[in-house]
Amino acid sequence: MNFNNILFLDIETVAQYEDYTQLPDGWRELWDHKAKSLIRNPDDNAASIYDRAGIYAEFGKIICVSVGCIQGDGEDRKLVLTSYFEHDEKVLLQQVAEMLKKWSGNPDKLLCAHNGKEFDYPYLCRRMIINGIEIPEALRIAGRKPWEVRHLDTLEMWKFGDYKSYTSLKLLAQCLGIPSPKDDIDGSQVYGVYYKENNLKRISEYCEKDVKTLAQVLLRFHCQPLIKEENISVKFKPPVPIKGEQSQPTLL
Repeated sequence: MNFNNILFLDIETVAQYEDYTQLPDGWRELWDHKAKSLIRNPDDNAASIYDRAGIYAEFGKIICVSVGCIQGDGEDRKLVLTSYFEHDEKVLLQQVAEMLKKWSGNPDKLLCAHNGKEFDYPYLCRRMIINGIEIPEALRIAGRKPWEVRHLDTLEMWKFGDYKSYTSLKLLAQCLGIPSPKDDIDGSQVYGVYYKENNLKRISEYCEKDVKTLAQVLLRFHCQPLIKEENISVKFKPPVPIKGEQSQPTLL
């Protein structure tokens, strides 16, 4: 496997509104209906579990996409991380779509995510469609034969054909002797960090740690040496130009 042809990816999502009471009437009715199938605790209701709405592309939005690329080979490999984060989801997804178009110039390029086939890839596609953005070639699966789909999924690899259980990236990293990706916040806290602290930078750093761990996990799957911590960096770039729109400077 040519690890230099892989774009490692992770997304962070939240509910579209800060509070259940802010949902427009039509959306509130739809969430009430959806929540009926999610409630397990008799003390819960549609309002009390609204922070879980971010899991579902119809009720959530993407606030951060972090990616990483491996450069070099063997002991000298480097990993460069980049994050896209915006309050305006459409601007964010336009930037990500432009980046993917430029990156996936040939069919040898692959995407890699943990549970990506069940979450990251379809969530990105659904939110792009909702925002009126053309799905880039790297994310397309319609009409493709299985071997033509350019998606890797470390959860699927770890299952080895077993479809009974879910293994988190954190647990997988622990099993493989890789430092834990979570030392600040976890997924359940992203909603609060976004709406209460308004701290997108903190969320992006959390997302980048997942991408770093994801790359290390794939290397371990192939019995390759891990990338040294001093060879891992975050790259700051100017904003990706969006035709017809002026976006604010961000970490890209």
